[in-house]
Amino acid sequence: MKFGKVESINGIDFKLPPIPLDTFKILEKFKQKDTTFEVYVGAARWSKQDLKGFFPPKTKDELTYYSTQFNAIEMNGTFYSSPKKEQIVTWKNKTPVDFKFFPKVPQTISHYNRLLNVKEKLWTFLDAITLFEEKLGIAFLQMHDNYKPKDLDRLIDFVENFPKGYPFAIEVRNEEWFQNQNIFDQYALLLENNLITNVIVDTPGRRDILHMRLTSPHLFVRFVSAYDPIDYKRLDNWIEVIKQLKEKGLQSVNFFIHQGLQGKEELYATYFIEKLNDQLGINIRIPSVYHE
Repeated sequence: MKFGKVESINGIDFKLPPIPLDTFKILEKFKQKDTTFEVYVGAARWSKQDLKGFFPPKTKDELTYYSTQFNAIEMNGTFYSSPKKEQIVTWKNKTPVDFKFFPKVPQTISHYNRLLNVKEKLWTFLDAITLFEEKLGIAFLQMHDNYKPKDLDRLIDFVENFPKGYPFAIEVRNEEWFQNQNIFDQYALLLENNLITNVIVDTPGRRDILHMRLTSPHLFVRFVSAYDPIDYKRLDNWIEVIKQLKEKGLQSVNFFIHQGLQGKEELYATYFIEKLNDQLGINIRIPSVYHE
């Protein structure tokens, strides 16, 4: 993810902001209804090109191996091309029973058409990813950096007409969504009223988008590495937040670490999952970089 990357991390405040009161209120609504708690951690892609050194030599199928190491994948690939049904079934059948796919809505909907006249394209996408069946995580819509609150009405129409029954999340990026509290509250309430998850992005160059405002009982975080040891402290901070949110009624953690590997670097996900398992008393599989 190039969004939010910086030349230098000097002077960046990496502390997580306080959790808004409204986040606790939304969790309280769900606390007594469902005691389920699930944790999914993954990368953004499963290819050798993005994860050099991660795969053993002569690995024939990257997804098959990846899914033995992680229990989820943020599917950035579907952003560039809406997947065919046959491809969905193939991917599904290559992965373990506890694996989840989190597909991104195609850019033809979010960036090219900017939510206008997209009903047919959206149905094509949803009709395909339905074939993930029990392995479908949360599909998510990522709006262009220049999509501003002046087009909120367009987003309202899209959200209110989005088919019910699909787990869904939205990420807005333009600075104007976060500069005016009334605008951001209106946006968050729209998602909350329609049971849509608010994506949180933790990236070095855009600390404003780290809003900590949940609109559902699901935490969806896209974490962008700073390629610096500070990342370990950043992940420690997230673990403390997750523990706090879990106590308040959080039902799922969906956490994707954007870290390209150029060789034998250590995976931040390994560190993160080991600590999550220890701190939360869970047992999700722990990935590792292949060492000869």
